[in-house]
Amino acid sequence: MRIVYVLTSLGVGGAERQALALAERMAARGHTAAVLVLRPRLTEEWPTTLNVFRLEMRRTPLSFLTALARGRVFLNKFRPDVLHSHSFHANLVARLLKVFVREAVVLSSVHNVYEGSWGRMLCYRLTDGLSCRTVAVSKAAANRFVRLKAVPEAKCVVIPNGIDVAEFTPSAGRRRQLRSLMGIDAEFIWLTSGRIVPAKDYPNLLRAFALVQATRADTQLWIAGETIGAEFAKCSELANQLGLGNAVRWLGLRRDMAALLDATDGFVLGSAWEGMPLALAEAMAVEKPVVATDVGGVRELVGDAGMIVPPDNSDALAEALLAVMQLPQDDLCAISKRARERIVQSFNMDTKANDWEALYRAELGRN
Repeated sequence: MRIVYVLTSLGVGGAERQALALAERMAARGHTAAVLVLRPRLTEEWPTTLNVFRLEMRRTPLSFLTALARGRVFLNKFRPDVLHSHSFHANLVARLLKVFVREAVVLSSVHNVYEGSWGRMLCYRLTDGLSCRTVAVSKAAANRFVRLKAVPEAKCVVIPNGIDVAEFTPSAGRRRQLRSLMGIDAEFIWLTSGRIVPAKDYPNLLRAFALVQATRADTQLWIAGETIGAEFAKCSELANQLGLGNAVRWLGLRRDMAALLDATDGFVLGSAWEGMPLALAEAMAVEKPVVATDVGGVRELVGDAGMIVPPDNSDALAEALLAVMQLPQDDLCAISKRARERIVQSFNMDTKANDWEALYRAELGRN
């Protein structure tokens, strides 16, 4: 098969990482894969060995039309069997590009329960005929898009995100090394990661952690995410107002998540909305106890291998964090082992690649 993966950017986000991981596996299986990127190059991007073609699209009508023309030239030369796009902007552009490659199958991936206002949902509805299938990363996301009539139920399927279980394997040596480097001895370290944006609701987490700190001073919260922009400034100021001081460590953008997870003792997610959070699944794969808010596909991911609390409830989040910290070591180990087993059995990236490959073939067979 000849497959083009359409992305808005290669920015360091979960959807982008998942798409590239899938594309690289398809290439390793002998398929011809390329990446079509809407936006110009960013300062921080995920690396890839695949062929990347950029449309250099900017927010002007002329740039949009020019980008479509560039996309037409690329696709007519590449002659894809499958156009697989990810998230709102890329999904719409891929659907429009279908006009130029009528023989190609277009698959649209939805990575969150919330992709924008009613106007975006209307755009999905109006262009649905140009897509063979919309694939959501969780049942929660699929149900919401069907309920909003953005996607017909008969055309919506669920394929959860996958994790590279070989990369995210616990390592005692890596743990000792990074804890020593970070100056950590016996403290209990909570980690969270992700872009510092409203969806992640860091204020909820910071307020919860302040309650934890009032009871257990021997703990820190590490936050891995790009420390720029107004949302970071707001969160940093809130941490200061809560008197958290050095108990919160802003780590910036990190590319060593497996090692960082090894060095910590638990993972927490305080989000307001999600699709199927990769960071949470990675933590489970590295055998970390997890505490997360009940949003999007979190419950589908965690199952009985972690603690789930209501969103926007700092008291409940704090209680769950303290409950984990107070568990006997044997209980913590049991939960952690169960978390990895769940990822290996149900969210293995190689298994998900099989699911995608089967879907590609099935849709091509119908085309």
